[in-house]
Amino acid sequence: MRLLRPLIAALACLLLMPGTAWCRLKPLPQPQLSAAEKLYRLGVLPDGSALRGERRGTEPVEGAAAACAGCHRRSGFGVEEGRIVIPPITGGYLFRVGTTDAAQMNHPGSEASPARRSRYSFETLARAIREGVDPDGRRLDYLLPRFALDDATMKLLIGYLGQLSAHPAPGALTDTLQFATIVTPDADAKQRDAMLEVLNHFFGNKNAFYRGDDPPLQSQRRIHFRVLRRWQLHQWDLSGPPETWEDQLHARFRLEPVFAVVSGVGGRTWEPVHRFCESEALPCLLPNVDLPVVAEGDFYSVYFSRGVLVEADVIAQRLSGAAAGTSDSSAPRRVVQVFRGNDIGAGAARQLAADLTPLGDTVSLRELRGREATHELADIVRETSAADALVLWLRPADLAGLPAGGPLPRSVWVSGLMGGLEAAPLPARWRVAAHMTYPFELPARRTIAMDYPLGWFSIQHIPVIEERTQTNTYLACAILAQAAGTMLNNFVPDYLIERVEVELSHRVVNGYYPRLGLAPGQRFASKGAYVVRFPDPGGKRLLAEGDWVVP
Repeated sequence: MRLLRPLIAALACLLLMPGTAWCRLKPLPQPQLSAAEKLYRLGVLPDGSALRGERRGTEPVEGAAAACAGCHRRSGFGVEEGRIVIPPITGGYLFRVGTTDAAQMNHPGSEASPARRSRYSFETLARAIREGVDPDGRRLDYLLPRFALDDATMKLLIGYLGQLSAHPAPGALTDTLQFATIVTPDADAKQRDAMLEVLNHFFGNKNAFYRGDDPPLQSQRRIHFRVLRRWQLHQWDLSGPPETWEDQLHARFRLEPVFAVVSGVGGRTWEPVHRFCESEALPCLLPNVDLPVVAEGDFYSVYFSRGVLVEADVIAQRLSGAAAGTSDSSAPRRVVQVFRGNDIGAGAARQLAADLTPLGDTVSLRELRGREATHELADIVRETSAADALVLWLRPADLAGLPAGGPLPRSVWVSGLMGGLEAAPLPARWRVAAHMTYPFELPARRTIAMDYPLGWFSIQHIPVIEERTQTNTYLACAILAQAAGTMLNNFVPDYLIERVEVELSHRVVNGYYPRLGLAPGQRFASKGAYVVRFPDPGGKRLLAEGDWVVP
């Protein structure tokens, strides 16, 4: 099925959206890695064979499992995993004298102070890599594999470590960290205004506590959250068709180099923004988009959720009976998907078609074309048999036009993201018949988690006009602040992404989401959705049909 999905998705793309620039079949371009980068990140030796690491008393590791980046991370700054501390291996850390002096505590790592050691040289570092011995003859931790590298490969690796993460990002060269937020021309104006108000208030509050550079701390314990820099926000408003956005962004970036993109708001497509951020190695953190780009191997874009794509996967799982005990009593004869070709529902329909077609399901695609869809919807419903499943990728205005009379298919599905969640204006008989995908915590359960952002909005005198957008924007800023606060002076893009991964997994207050978390390499912090229904013909009360579903 995995092999068929790209072909099915491509075919559905051609059927659904002919001529639209944002439906692309070509993959995002992958950067060409140097031999040193392949060795460090992928565990590939210069001759193309797999790197091999040996550990006493256990099986050897090879290839990606042996790559330095697997433990020390792409930035080289290491990570903390419970009580295990993986130290930095950048040149600035390796080639200086190991110390616990407070004045030199400007490297990342654990609060636990490392043992004093002598400065590495090329020779002693090569011995450490090959034999697991530090410059003073002490055995290194057993977690570090021993690598039998030849002299040329060792020189390549140590040269790479010497320059790894050595230079801050262009937007972090002064006492001010430069950030951008991006607004696409098809973004909802109300969402845009709501996002910008939260961003401006958050940045204003951040700068109100600026103290200037601190003297070295005379303490044996490092304090992570020193405020050393102001924050400046640049608003990048795009214009014109999507195929021009990348060039616009590259031009803005040349004029206004920034350290990262925070939040942002998009409409039908975010792909040009995603491509731009990957090509510039620019972190793009938690934009307000419901149709994100899913591209395995991309590094710099982090999203709250897969949005309508996760809804499609949940519907597919229920319709196909993949989740035991959760499918309908019998498989539908046909799955009829209704959408508008110029909206994100088209991408969701493409995803659902890719999920279902390899399983033998018959998928019918029905695009609404008229401004008023009442008659089109009536025709589609009339042509849908009782044995079919009807999937509605529609906005509230179209849902309100569903026919009030006539028989309904046995299985009706509504996108919660597109339809307005619990406020979806479904006619009464549709309301009690429909299943809705709901990729957030249920309203009654998220009340406590929402107290904090809503309280902050109240203190800041921010009217709540788009609660989800405003809450997500606030969370994006808070996560950025926590991540940047632990970086000290190591403002390099890869390290920011790694710190965001850590901070996301530590959060307790997650707004609309039941949980947020990122393992290394993951780029979608929330992984699933509920399936809910309306138990009453009127009102907003929801009942979950089972637990949180992670497809």
